[in-house]
Amino acid sequence: MDEKHHITRAAGLMSVATFISRILGYVKDMILAKFFGATGIADTFFVAFRIPNLLRELFAEGSMSSAFIPVLTEYHTKMGMQEAKKLVGVTFTFILTVLGFICIMGVVFTPMIVTVIAPGYISSPTKLSLTIILTRIMFPFLLFISFAALIMGSLNTRRVFFIPALAPAMLNITIIISVVTLAPRMEQPIIAVAIGVVCGGLLQFVFQLPSFFRKGYSLKADFNFRHQGLRKMSILILPATMGMAVAQVNIFISTILGTYLPEGSITYLYYSMRLIQFPIGIFGVAMGMAVLPMLSEHAAKGEFSKLCDDLSFSMRLLFFITIPAMVGLIFLREPIVNILFQRGKFDYLATLGTAQALLFYSLGIWAVVGVRVMTASFYSMQDTKTPVKIAVSALITNVILSVLLMNPLKHSGLALANSIASSLNFVLLFFFLRRKLNKIDTIGLLRSFTKTIIASSIMGIIGRNLLRGEMWYFDGNILYKTLYLGGTITLCIGIFFILSLVLKNEEAFYVLNFLKQRLSKRLSKR
Repeated sequence: MDEKHHITRAAGLMSVATFISRILGYVKDMILAKFFGATGIADTFFVAFRIPNLLRELFAEGSMSSAFIPVLTEYHTKMGMQEAKKLVGVTFTFILTVLGFICIMGVVFTPMIVTVIAPGYISSPTKLSLTIILTRIMFPFLLFISFAALIMGSLNTRRVFFIPALAPAMLNITIIISVVTLAPRMEQPIIAVAIGVVCGGLLQFVFQLPSFFRKGYSLKADFNFRHQGLRKMSILILPATMGMAVAQVNIFISTILGTYLPEGSITYLYYSMRLIQFPIGIFGVAMGMAVLPMLSEHAAKGEFSKLCDDLSFSMRLLFFITIPAMVGLIFLREPIVNILFQRGKFDYLATLGTAQALLFYSLGIWAVVGVRVMTASFYSMQDTKTPVKIAVSALITNVILSVLLMNPLKHSGLALANSIASSLNFVLLFFFLRRKLNKIDTIGLLRSFTKTIIASSIMGIIGRNLLRGEMWYFDGNILYKTLYLGGTITLCIGIFFILSLVLKNEEAFYVLNFLKQRLSKRLSKR
């Protein structure tokens, strides 16, 4: 099996697992919308969750993968399993020591942290107090999710992708159970969500352990913090953490400015961000995680021409899959929000507010998924500094545009600023990576990108015209609406694929051949 098939298969497995997790995530969001709506109570939870979520990106899933996977891959490739196993043990002990301390300090200093992150709540003691309580409950989530990230990185290095990608589903399942069973029995029902977050983080870690142990790893404590691999990771992880910090600061800027906007604004931004995370998570994150171990292996062996080939292929395939999803969210935004969230306390005005934010967030999806693969390429060569410098430029852009756009466009202005900053981030990353490698197939990438945009735009216009009607103003008729929307989306996918074949898009033919090969293999096994 060639590298393209390895990448496609790995990304496919991760996409399936991520799809399951995202669907459960939307079930969770529908339940949260029904119980709490777009109210001040919902806003307090989403503000409180920003803090452990930020720390997760800084110390766990984001920076851990960018530093840990390339170094562990290098140890596997050059020194063997025994040395790689030692590195995992040292890293586990280091996480337990450092992040355990950070969690304790976070709980102690929560009031100070919350007043910084939500200054608009200082004038509302009730909101401020509840946000502090929720934040304190959720701080241990950081430690558990960091352990989960360590296990995930170890398994990805051994080309195990499905179980780690499925693990986040445990978080969604736990939150759903907590809300349904605990919320009705509590004086402050929103606290049940925070409890579900913590328990879900623990379960996400435990769920991966059987696969982890089967691959020969262990969690034996090793306090050799002078280990050469850990030192190398520490050098890489600092700029990677700064890069992740910049990305999260963009979200925090929206949260801070959103506290000065009309009530419900933060909730609109949260739910619309959740919707764009669907294609980003299923395709962008999956492709970034699938391609990182292979790019790291090429970099460790000095095979830079193969690295460029795999990178170019990954980008073309990623845009071919992601851009139609992006266009679909733009043109079908109101029906999607209506079906997923409009019930109970979440009314049509909330649907409109969320759909407006979704429109502007969606404009940057192509750039966000592209950044995932671009940064994976830099990380595979153990260069974590360049993405940070570029991300800072994007951050400054986001701050300036957010302040300029929040008055005329309200919460939609914050979403638009984020999309423009993401686009700048991608363009600069691509420019500097092309200078570094000088073998990226830019013309082929632009050709594929243009054909995909044309096919997607025609598909989106047809889908929008098919879904016109007053039914989307009201809640109810969920089964009929779901079948109607699902049928329209299925038809749109078919239209996009046919148009791609007519335009002779190479990725369409590759996907078609890949599916044929997979089907013939399954039939031959029977």
